[in-house]
Amino acid sequence: MASYTHELQIALLAVQRATLLTQKVFHTHAKGTLSKSDHSPVTIGDFGAQALIISALRHNFPSDEIVGEEEASSLRENPSLAEQIFALVKESRLEDAEAEGLLGGPVEDGEAMLGAIDAGSSGGGSKGRIWALDPVDGTKGFLRGGQYAVCLALIVDGDVKVGILGCPNLPVDDAAELSAEVGGEGRGVLFAAVQGEGATSRPLTKGRLTEGKKIAMKEVKDITQATFCESVEAAHSSHGDQAEIAKRLGITQDSVRMDSQAKYGSIARGAGDLYLRLPVRKDYEEKIWDHAAGDLIVREAGGEVTDANGKRLDFGIGRTLKSNKGVVAAPKAVHETVLKVVKEVLSGT
Repeated sequence: MASYTHELQIALLAVQRATLLTQKVFHTHAKGTLSKSDHSPVTIGDFGAQALIISALRHNFPSDEIVGEEEASSLRENPSLAEQIFALVKESRLEDAEAEGLLGGPVEDGEAMLGAIDAGSSGGGSKGRIWALDPVDGTKGFLRGGQYAVCLALIVDGDVKVGILGCPNLPVDDAAELSAEVGGEGRGVLFAAVQGEGATSRPLTKGRLTEGKKIAMKEVKDITQATFCESVEAAHSSHGDQAEIAKRLGITQDSVRMDSQAKYGSIARGAGDLYLRLPVRKDYEEKIWDHAAGDLIVREAGGEVTDANGKRLDFGIGRTLKSNKGVVAAPKAVHETVLKVVKEVLSGT
């Protein structure tokens, strides 16, 4: 069985370095929002984090492909914004020289930054080594001061082998109650998983990596007492269907709505139990970068992740999950029960 020790270390450090930039942007008001063709907001944080992570990946794994969410054409047309982003990229360094050196050091100049952003243009697929990157997942949450995540996964021959989630606004404490709140001390967590090796969490730092602690999904003995996460945005997930599913399962407590793959990390460590993301449009295709890391982390923590039809998520088709509709993530012992109700509600029975 192949070892992914080096890939894990580089991915963890790359995501950790990128969160230094995203948190700097998060705490400012002028987040430099542009618009994209699918109407989702893009920020300076997106571009800067993508440049930092891809630069580290190209330094360590030059022949690997990368599926990134952003591309730099709008920055090439807006040199002042590109300069503003490069100023942030240039100063976003890990405080530990050895760790920074492993990532190849700082991005050389503005043109190198634009080239790194544009290197995330792979079409994906089922052959070879492909990294899936979402530099700021939950951009709307990021803009409104909520939860967001920096997400990176390595897919080999269509199978997710390594998954990393950097969640700067989630509590470090794995036992903390599930909440969408972001204030207070003790926040910033890195979730990680390698296929067949389990899942871990560790505090985000500004330098070298701290030791990871094993995490596991909570055992759900009584489904009526389960807590579930869903997206904040109604355009991303059908809140009405999810409320009906909760009702049929006998779940009475309110769902916790938070942005990004922070939901996957939260249920993987037992802070929540279920994550439902049900389709709102028949033609909508989920992006692989929105799920690859979280899918592996939940499964390695003892959970099951399928679509609304009970099929495993297929990351080997391209840039989207075109063969899947919706996401149902739950502890293995209750996944089938939840899925049965999901199918009933979606079919109108």
